[in-house]
Amino acid sequence: MTQTQTGISQYPIVPRQGLDFDLDGDIPKYWLGGDPFKTRLFDAMSTLFPEGEKFFITCVRDYRDRITDSVLTQQVKDFIRQEGAHTMVHVKFNNRLKAQGVQIDEIDSEMRRVLGFLRRILPRSFTLAQTAAAEHMTAIMAHSFFHRRDLLQHADPRIRAMYAWHAVEEVEHKAVAFDVLTRVAKASYFTRILMMLYVSLIFPLHTFLIMNHMFTVDGIGWRRRVGIWLRGVWWLYKPGGLYLPVIPHYLAYFVPGYHPWKAGGTAFYERWTEVFAKTGDPIAAGDAMHALGR
Repeated sequence: MTQTQTGISQYPIVPRQGLDFDLDGDIPKYWLGGDPFKTRLFDAMSTLFPEGEKFFITCVRDYRDRITDSVLTQQVKDFIRQEGAHTMVHVKFNNRLKAQGVQIDEIDSEMRRVLGFLRRILPRSFTLAQTAAAEHMTAIMAHSFFHRRDLLQHADPRIRAMYAWHAVEEVEHKAVAFDVLTRVAKASYFTRILMMLYVSLIFPLHTFLIMNHMFTVDGIGWRRRVGIWLRGVWWLYKPGGLYLPVIPHYLAYFVPGYHPWKAGGTAFYERWTEVFAKTGDPIAAGDAMHALGR
């Protein structure tokens, strides 16, 4: 572990490229326990990653030339390499969805249009704040999705491994955009919180819209779809469901003086890196990380 100028411990950012998740294999359409809602939730999030991560890279690069700290300079380089690798893997995963009839090209085009519009109308500090907010949201998912073993218990091990690797690297670089935002751009608390509220609304909205498109592609009629949505939303928001247990981690972002390394356990990260170092197999590392859940 290393120390940032904030004095908060953190893990090194290690770009890992060329990992094989066998995404061309015989993965079932509903790879998460045969459940359309749970599967398409993760599938829809994957469709957002390629263009979203390109956006993140661009927004951090806006301030790269202003960074004077050598540690943060290297972290930004490694952040960019990790996000680039995430893009490539999720493009490959999304090609599976495209073969199923999901309109990946149209989703990418709409993402580019919306994100490009934001960069035209907003100050650079605001789009960087949007990046930091999105990184906080993905860090929450990284810390929480493998905390409960039941969540991905019945997932295809290859896709579970892909998300485990993504989670590990999100933990490693979760403070980079935030540090650039607060130490280099010197954005205000208002800017940081305003863009978090924006991301909190727009991310689930985009995800749900894409999921609904996927259900149409799947040929799911409206009567069955209503039941899928009702059960799925209850699973997301019920007491003890997917989201309510992570609310304290989410709300921590709104506390003045917050820093990403003040929240989130790292036992799952340590287990993944330990097994991956021994085996070089991301699927075995993903299985080990999942097995650590309660």
